[in-house]
Amino acid sequence: MVTDILDLDAFRAAPLVHDPYEHLILPRFVKPDALRSLNADYPLIEQTGSFPLDSLKFGPGFQALVDALESPEFRKAFEDKFAIDLSNRPTTITARGRCGARDGNIHCDSASKIITVLLYVNPDWDDSGGRLRLLRSQHDINDFAAEVPPSGGTLVAFLRSDRSWHGHLPFHGDRRVIQFNWVNDTSNQRLAIFRHRLSASVKHLFGAFRPARDPQPRDSVPM
Repeated sequence: MVTDILDLDAFRAAPLVHDPYEHLILPRFVKPDALRSLNADYPLIEQTGSFPLDSLKFGPGFQALVDALESPEFRKAFEDKFAIDLSNRPTTITARGRCGARDGNIHCDSASKIITVLLYVNPDWDDSGGRLRLLRSQHDINDFAAEVPPSGGTLVAFLRSDRSWHGHLPFHGDRRVIQFNWVNDTSNQRLAIFRHRLSASVKHLFGAFRPARDPQPRDSVPM
């Protein structure tokens, strides 16, 4: 059941925050048992960047989370929270496993996205880098309304806009993130999947000829 994996009751009870843009941060959104199972079955990702699920191998614990994200209950909770109809909107899901030294630059998501959902599933996080910051402008990484350690099943969700700036301080190492998006239409969905597949293919190709944990060029959507 979805409620065995995600704490939708806590999500429904949490207020939507409007500074610096509409967002919600919820620690332990992925329930502890589900988080352990998810991490045990997380895909092996040794390059930086976002990878579409069809380019990855993973176990049933990870698949259970994917199924929960694609469920009607999950969509309905977001429709109610953000007061938006998502019933005919396609979705995309990608996963990250490594962060490179050049990831984290300030950016807004592309206009094709409606809502961005980030699930941070590292068991813990002690480093000062790699913590997502929700920013008030595109110019200052230190002018932030919230900072989120990428751990513990924490959810970050926000309504995409031209001012939904975010980024993080540099970090190089293991950093597990699952990104889920509702997008405007199927053409945007196909384009996003194609871009991530192409990026994944290039990274896998170069990974065969270089040490797997060398830093890679910055992905266009660091989370």
